[in-house]
Amino acid sequence: MHSEVNQLKDLDKFRSAPDLELSQKKNLLLEIDEQIHLSDWITIGIMAPKDVLAKESLRSLLTRYPVISFKSFDHISAPGEVFLKGNQKTGNVFIRSEDGLGQGILLTCQYEDHTLGSQTYGPFPLDFFF
Repeated sequence: MHSEVNQLKDLDKFRSAPDLELSQKKNLLLEIDEQIHLSDWITIGIMAPKDVLAKESLRSLLTRYPVISFKSFDHISAPGEVFLKGNQKTGNVFIRSEDGLGQGILLTCQYEDHTLGSQTYGPFPLDFFF
């Protein structure tokens, strides 16, 4: 059974990413594409059952948005459930073991103009950007 997710704000109630139908995914992609385009940079947090899946999810985001880049993260690893964090502005990517987080991708759109604040979207499924 798929959840009632029609726009980005509907994801706020989830601790772990919901299953999405293709039509839901398409609508959310249009919305997040616009938000990323409007932002100056993003930070990304990926909660995954293992480091390989977290890095695959980050690579899928980079494929979809070639203007976003990070320093090499192939060498990073952590055992068990992980939280991966990347900051587009610095290019840094870190990973740590952390149990009980749920699963999904959190994207925070950041702005040079601090009066605009920042907005976090998600959690998106780990395969959302594939």
